[in-house]
Amino acid sequence: MIKFAYTIQYVQDIEKTLGFYEKAFGFSRKFVAPEKDYGELITGETTLSFASLQMADSNLKAGYIANSPANKPFAMEIAFATEDVETVVKEAIDAGASLVAAPVKKPWGQTVAYVRDPDGFLIEICTPIN
Repeated sequence: MIKFAYTIQYVQDIEKTLGFYEKAFGFSRKFVAPEKDYGELITGETTLSFASLQMADSNLKAGYIANSPANKPFAMEIAFATEDVETVVKEAIDAGASLVAAPVKKPWGQTVAYVRDPDGFLIEICTPIN
């Protein structure tokens, strides 16, 4: 049996990124490597992790496209479900996120908003789908 274990995003500064997610969403640290080049947050069943760009350099020898808030977001996202989308969006912005799309109620009843974290990664904040 296979289980989805991690989402890992490569970032400039592990401490800064972990701090943003702690402040914006209230997550706690699960693990930080002694070298401070890798860290994990307690986010539920699947772990949200961050690794340094230097680790990307060593792991991805053929190269990669680094994420940047100066560029358009990648066509992928992480999503956090909450009953109070508006409040979570405000808290994320207060912690340093930038608003991409304000909360909108979708035809299927779900409320969805989008922000980008300080590293430029796209985050959906939504109500759970019933």
